[in-house]
Amino acid sequence: MAFDRPIPIQSTEPSKRLNLLLTCGSWRQDSPILQLPRLLDPFGIRSLTAKNGVEAVQMIETSAIHIAIVDLAIPLEEGSIDKRPGGDRVLQLLRRLDPRPPTIVIRPRQTSARENARSLARSLHEGAFTVVDRPAMIETLLDALQRVLKKHYANRWPEQNWNQ
Repeated sequence: MAFDRPIPIQSTEPSKRLNLLLTCGSWRQDSPILQLPRLLDPFGIRSLTAKNGVEAVQMIETSAIHIAIVDLAIPLEEGSIDKRPGGDRVLQLLRRLDPRPPTIVIRPRQTSARENARSLARSLHEGAFTVVDRPAMIETLLDALQRVLKKHYANRWPEQNWNQ
């Protein structure tokens, strides 16, 4: 990724970081998504990881979110009896933010062409920048992040809410 702003290695000033909300329905050790925080940190991208909808809401309420990767398969709550996915609710909350962060949606494989079309339409209606099917490959996610930076931030970090 090409970035116009150098990231200081050590500084007494507050760190200027881009906050990435990263949700994942499968936190297996070999999941490609788990590689993102390690890969993106040197570029000044702070990954805020959430395993469920409640954690995602807490991060949205306490930090400025500049970009979001939302896995539609995340549960609403950890260990809850309610097994409905929480990703749609996280998308709805992100859509109400001002400014609304660009969102990359990861969706489970669909069983039919009709369900595929419905899922895509729902994600786009909720404001998704792009939709990626599972299994999400690291290269696909990095490409989507680069496109978000180019389109929404002109290859520069967001200028507001730096230190949140």
